[in-house]
Amino acid sequence: MWEVHCAGDRRGLQSATEGGVIIDGKEIDGPGLERALVFQSPSLLPWMTAFENVFLAARQAHPGKSKREQKDLAMKYLELVGVAEYATQMPPELSQGTQQRVAIARAFSLEPRFLLLDEPFGMLDSIARFELEDLLLDLWEQEPKTVILVTHDVDEALYLSDRILLMTDGPEARLGMELNIMLPRPRSRRAAMENREYFRLRGEVIRFLEHHSKQFAREQVA
Repeated sequence: MWEVHCAGDRRGLQSATEGGVIIDGKEIDGPGLERALVFQSPSLLPWMTAFENVFLAARQAHPGKSKREQKDLAMKYLELVGVAEYATQMPPELSQGTQQRVAIARAFSLEPRFLLLDEPFGMLDSIARFELEDLLLDLWEQEPKTVILVTHDVDEALYLSDRILLMTDGPEARLGMELNIMLPRPRSRRAAMENREYFRLRGEVIRFLEHHSKQFAREQVA
C-alpha cells in the first residue's frame, strides 16, 4: 500500500510545510533508493561519461553486487533506452533527448519501487517527446512499478497514465478532480488517438482546466 499525504519530505529535496509521506505504513524522513527521480533537466554529472553517470547510481543502489555486475547493470539500461553507443561520451556532447534517455537509464538502474517524474519531457521537441513517452511505456511494461508523473501536457497525461489527479490553480492548489484512464494496455499512440474514450476524457480535462483558470482569474481581479 502506498499513501501520499503531501509532496516533499522532512529532510529530502524540499521540506514539507505540513503533513508527511507514508510508504508501507512508515513515514519517510529523507531520500531513499526505493524512490528514483527524473527531473525536467537531465541533471547528469558533466564531468562523467554517460556510462559513468549510470554506473554511479547502480553502484550506490546495489553495493552487494560485484563491480562487474554493477557495470553490466549500467550497460543493460543504457541499451534498453537505446543509447549504449554513446556510453563513452560526456553529457555536453549529447543532445537534450539523448541526455534525458541517460537520466532515465540512471533512474531505472536503481531498480526502484517508485519512479517520480517531474515534467521529464518538458524541454524536448515534439518528436523527441513522443519517442521518450513510448520508451517509458516500453520500460514500464518490462519492469512495472508505481510511477508518479507531473506534467502540464494533457495528451501526455492521458497517454501514459492509469489515473490523473487534476489540481486547481495556486497558490493554494488542491486536488480538484480524479479521472481513471481505462484505455487498454499495452498502449500505442495510434490506438489511443482512435479511441472515443480518449477524446471524452480529454474533453473532461480541458473543461476542468478552463473552468478553474477562469475562476482563478476572477478571484485575482476581486
